[in-house]
Amino acid sequence: MTVPRSIVKTSAVASAAAVLLLMPAGAHAEVPGGGDEQSSETSGDHNESEQTISAEVDGIRYDHSKNGKGETVGPVTPVTNWKPPACWFAPTHTPEEFRKLWAEERLPIVNDEAWVEEMYDKYERGKPYKDWNLDKTGEGMWWTAVFNSDPDVEGDTTECFENPGFWAANEERPEHEQAVDGEILSGLAYAQLRVPDTDISLSPDADGKHVVNLPTWAWLDESTFRPVSVTASVPELDLSATTTATPVSLKLEPGTEDAELHPASGECEVNGDGSIGKPYTKKAGNEDPPCGLTYLRASSSGEPYPFKATVTWDVSWTSSDGTSGELPSGSYGTTTELTVGEVQSVNR
Repeated sequence: MTVPRSIVKTSAVASAAAVLLLMPAGAHAEVPGGGDEQSSETSGDHNESEQTISAEVDGIRYDHSKNGKGETVGPVTPVTNWKPPACWFAPTHTPEEFRKLWAEERLPIVNDEAWVEEMYDKYERGKPYKDWNLDKTGEGMWWTAVFNSDPDVEGDTTECFENPGFWAANEERPEHEQAVDGEILSGLAYAQLRVPDTDISLSPDADGKHVVNLPTWAWLDESTFRPVSVTASVPELDLSATTTATPVSLKLEPGTEDAELHPASGECEVNGDGSIGKPYTKKAGNEDPPCGLTYLRASSSGEPYPFKATVTWDVSWTSSDGTSGELPSGSYGTTTELTVGEVQSVNR
């Protein structure tokens, strides 16, 4: 059922108001002049360190208890142009709530009489629903569109705007392509993942003087880089999905072409114990590190090299409905300025 175009007025404000009028409950949209027509409701519980353990956004409950924590954590950036779902359908209204939403609040102010009649035919006059399914109260719910309140999310929301809602019994899992399921929840959980800053150990350290032709060792402690996960759920459906990000490699970028990488690819794999690279010891002398780099030219005065270290995280998910899968790998990195000199002695 397509939103009638005759309700869209010539002015920008009137047009926006018409679209917002017919937007399914839970939708999020910006209105002219700034602000939101409807902001998402958010609630949460916190631990003693004020780290959010659980929160509810757009009708989805999130468990962050195994997520990355601290002031330096950040979101995983997908290595592709993947985006979380822009909208989905979920059980949002009882029969009386759905009837009131349309019959009392929305339809009385729509000026397209033909479309209003279509709505009454569909939901009240038995084509196919009768009397808003009031006689089935307690047996099911009306499923309507919920829009992702993240303003940076993009995606096709056509079906969410054009479908006012459909009915599903309590024990029924709708076959609608955009009905909330484990896969949709996994994508929403992905967007909530937070991983630790790539604060790697260096020898010489970041504040020390790095020397031309002397290897710089790099490593990450296994206690810092462990898998993180977020669980997204719809309690009313007893449905959840857990999305887990696992560190798999560290990529080094020296900030100049005048450098050699160790290994040559610049990709340091995770060791069996979960660490990356190996700490420098005096016994190693000037041998090449398993993870690190060697600068071949000194940095200019006052212009250190922008050394970047980025951890790649593999992302997978499992759902309570028995489904599972992979999501695009993500990355999160840090840039550190390194000064490189010609001096042939250095303190490690």
